[in-house]
Amino acid sequence: MQRFLKLLLAAAMVALLTTNTALAHAFLDHAVPGVGMTVSGPVRELRLYYTQGVVMAFSHVHVVSAAGAQIPTGKPVNDPSDQQTLIIRLGRALGAGTYSVTWQVVSVDTHTTQGTFTFTVS
Repeated sequence: MQRFLKLLLAAAMVALLTTNTALAHAFLDHAVPGVGMTVSGPVRELRLYYTQGVVMAFSHVHVVSAAGAQIPTGKPVNDPSDQQTLIIRLGRALGAGTYSVTWQVVSVDTHTTQGTFTFTVS
């Protein structure tokens, strides 16, 4: 019985450590415009909300039109009231069309995550 309890305790500790490790990265929680959503235009900025604070010096966001044209963006900045939110001002307002957003961020715990999503402006 003691051996069973030790194994059970060890399994519980592994599960807890694994969960904490998985939660330690900055994953995209949601965005404005929303992931896969259609919004009425024009769109002048993006807001990306992450599950953890991000380090601006090592974070990048690129926006591309459906035709493959790179959309000029300003450097991403943190929302002054929330280090988990990136604000990306666009070099021009986005008109009707579908856009792809590719992001790569480094979280405050130094892990890199990346992803891509699309949204459409009607």
